[in-house]
Amino acid sequence: MRRGFRQLVALSAAALVLPATSFAAPVRSAIFFYPWYSNPTHDGSYTHWQQGAHAPPLDVASAYFPARGAYSSADPRILRAQMRDIRNAGIDGIVSSWWGWGSPEDLRLPAVIKAARRQHLAVAVQIEPYPGRSIATIASDLEHLRMLGIRDVYVYRAGDFTAAEWGVLNLRISGFRVFAQTNLIGFAARSGFAGFYTYDVLLYGGDRFERYCAQAHAAGILCMPSVGPGYDAQPTTGDARIKARDDGATYDCMWRSALAAHADIVTITSYNEWSEGTQIEPAGHGGRYESYEGAYGLHGRAAERAYLRETARWTGELRAGVSPSRRR
Repeated sequence: MRRGFRQLVALSAAALVLPATSFAAPVRSAIFFYPWYSNPTHDGSYTHWQQGAHAPPLDVASAYFPARGAYSSADPRILRAQMRDIRNAGIDGIVSSWWGWGSPEDLRLPAVIKAARRQHLAVAVQIEPYPGRSIATIASDLEHLRMLGIRDVYVYRAGDFTAAEWGVLNLRISGFRVFAQTNLIGFAARSGFAGFYTYDVLLYGGDRFERYCAQAHAAGILCMPSVGPGYDAQPTTGDARIKARDDGATYDCMWRSALAAHADIVTITSYNEWSEGTQIEPAGHGGRYESYEGAYGLHGRAAERAYLRETARWTGELRAGVSPSRRR
């Protein structure tokens, strides 16, 4: 190991020692949030809405059309409305997608933090597989995020590095938690992660949650399975795999499984990943796009917020500790 890397890890570990009281109320639910959308009005051009040769504002890279249109994540009005949505749905915190120092997501993070905390939401970050990501850069990332007041960090594709490589970092530091996106619970525990989450609602269904949580609890780490309403990325990436929403039945089934598995934190995929069709953010109800029409028996404009409304029901049951067997 290079001496510079050892010094970086040592400095990062020392700086990350925080008092255990740095956590506020326990987070029982968290939702993945994407601050990466741009439009010409606020940013000079479109980003993400135009993927897959789409031509916004009326033609967007999604099977669904956002009720707020092809918005900019840099618009303070949009951020405020989104955080109100999340808080009113009873969710405890957001997990903001982060693509490395200096990325648009990094530059927008302070505004996301400010808007979220005004709604008393906890803020975590998901470190994505940005170009050049390594154990050394992640050590530096953790220090950077700590300086912004972040105390929970999710690592997408944690399996890009071995347990031995993760072992170089002291991930179990007072007041700081790092979680691995993986379904290999033994790997997460050996690597020193505080818990694991699945994120991908297409590959990891609710039928696996009970086994995953039992393994996690036996290994002494948190079980944080991810629930979601469905998946449809075909208009953006051409991916032919689809997980149908079934008017909300898919979402309910995953929530029921997470509660039955005694999940420590229920993670939700997602608030606004429009390109993969996993979003619960309000969607329009007409035109050539799919919609939430009919979900939970709702129609027209009432259906636009169907999944937020249902999320509030589930987070209420999560907080109350209601058995899923009593769910209608």
